[in-house]
Amino acid sequence: MVKNLKIDDFDYDLPDERIAKHPLALRDQCKLLVRQPDGAISDHIFAELPELLPPDSMLVYNNTRVINARLRFHKPEGALIEIFCLEPVAPRDYAVNFAQTAGCSWLCFVGNSKKWKQGTLTLELTVGDKLVHFGATREGREGNASIVSFSWDTDEVSFAEIIEAAGEIPIPPYLNRGTEASDSTDYQTVYSHIDGSVAAPTAGLHFTDSVLHAISERGIPRRELTLHVGAGTFQPVKDNEIGEHKMHSEFIAVSRRLIEELADTPRRVIAVGTTSVRTLESLYHLGCRAASGLPVDELPQWYPYDPDHPQLSVHDALTALLDTFEGDTFMASTRVIIAPGYTYRIVRGMVTNFHQPRSTLLLLVSAFTGGDWLPMYRHALDSDYRFLSYGDACLLLSD
Repeated sequence: MVKNLKIDDFDYDLPDERIAKHPLALRDQCKLLVRQPDGAISDHIFAELPELLPPDSMLVYNNTRVINARLRFHKPEGALIEIFCLEPVAPRDYAVNFAQTAGCSWLCFVGNSKKWKQGTLTLELTVGDKLVHFGATREGREGNASIVSFSWDTDEVSFAEIIEAAGEIPIPPYLNRGTEASDSTDYQTVYSHIDGSVAAPTAGLHFTDSVLHAISERGIPRRELTLHVGAGTFQPVKDNEIGEHKMHSEFIAVSRRLIEELADTPRRVIAVGTTSVRTLESLYHLGCRAASGLPVDELPQWYPYDPDHPQLSVHDALTALLDTFEGDTFMASTRVIIAPGYTYRIVRGMVTNFHQPRSTLLLLVSAFTGGDWLPMYRHALDSDYRFLSYGDACLLLSD
């Protein structure tokens, strides 16, 4: 039973010196471990990826862009209050929220929360050539987070411009350092253009324009989708059994055209990063829910393991999903957890990094490798690979 898996079985010793604190100066010169379907491992550099991809591949990556989600305010008496924006509340649509010029609200983590019981925090900042007075008011609580409304005194700037000027990139806590100016570019993929994430889809950080061009030159199509990465990506599994772990909801958006292509493609779908993996696999299960007459606005965490799951073909599931919406883009949320015992439906390969011990990302990799993740990680540790967000990469292939 998947829910009874012990997180202790997905642990390994990761010395701090193996955690990459910064990326390499040349992104595509990082190491690349390749694992074949039979478990054979070989060492390369990332710039070789175009030649290592199977010729019948289709590459799918996440185009989300990390926002300056960390905002710092000081109360008049000097107390520092840190607000970490998680997801929009009103308006709920990311693009509409970022375009607001009169105010908006977000679900946020609040640091030094006890010092901010009531009242509006204010910050004076310059946006372009305009002096803006920016305010934050705590409206209520939702679990361990708060709903915070934001306001400012001019309708000539948008919320996107406000946080770009006022906030900072929220780098992962396991880097054990503050945000640096270089992170504003280092912690974005070269193809990011849809604002919304509070963490980068880090497998994409290795790609350069030259690597992408070489992939296209080989005749391998490149496609994009969106999953806005939430703060939950940083959270290790704290419960002994994974059935006790609650996945955060994450927004996904996929074009009708891509869903139609995925329904019938003979190509091997290679997902760039675990966020693309979760999005692609979620599409299949949301299609199965559609065929069963169930809601498709959010994929529940454990639905893939439901004994009443209809187990449709990819074609039938995605066809059913296409019938549920009008327009060019399907939007929903997913809480899916992929762990050993899961059967991959769409993804037949992935580019990913080396993940934290005891993490849901490691569970996902274990599921893809048939539980054979540890030899690969031992090889990487023995071969001086760099780990986590700014570390090295691997290409995992299945039959």
